[in-house]
Amino acid sequence: MTSIKRTRVWALWRQHRSLLIFLGLMLCFRSALADWVTVPTGSMNPTVLEGDRLLIDKHVYGIRIPFTLRHITTGKNPARGEIVVFDSPVDGTSLVKRVIGVPGDVIAMDGEALIVNGVRAQYAEGDAARLRGILQATAAEEPIVLRESGLARDHDVLILPRRMSERRVGPLTVPEGTYFMLDDNRDNSGDSRYFGFVPRKNIVGRATRVVVSLNPDRHYAPRGDRFLSPLN
Repeated sequence: MTSIKRTRVWALWRQHRSLLIFLGLMLCFRSALADWVTVPTGSMNPTVLEGDRLLIDKHVYGIRIPFTLRHITTGKNPARGEIVVFDSPVDGTSLVKRVIGVPGDVIAMDGEALIVNGVRAQYAEGDAARLRGILQATAAEEPIVLRESGLARDHDVLILPRRMSERRVGPLTVPEGTYFMLDDNRDNSGDSRYFGFVPRKNIVGRATRVVVSLNPDRHYAPRGDRFLSPLN
């Protein structure tokens, strides 16, 4: 680097260093402590909708060195029923799913029924009001909302009877250091039934609430009823 180039670089640094330091700290904060993600698909309907912006608590599972998968604090382990963000074990894509199996659990599915450690989930009619938020293409498939309970956190799941999906699984034992993920939209998903167990190191953080939601069916108009709403 010539002296003229060095002079220009230092001049730019002196002129913009406050902004550059702020941007660097913000990126480190988002990488290691807290962030938000935009949800582009309906795989977590009816809990998470297309266009939701989710707040992600990253430090709860241990603080990571920014921009890496290496933890510098232990944190707590993900619990069954929590909604988490993780890097796909296939291609590194950021995914949002629900933890269904923790290390040592035995997971099975019999039709639409989930079975964990020999206990079959209970199902009842879910909150049909949740169908008002889903996209028109999904609504056209005549979805059914069921309330899944008895295993971890009670929550609604979406069933698409017309779709072909992997409805019989296992029983599978979750290996040490890994987790089994499922989508709440059981018939329109790509979860651990297809890509396998997720290593603990890949789990980035816990999704805690919807910050804002923009409806793709209505030119991304805000969904007012989802502003700052907590996730189950």
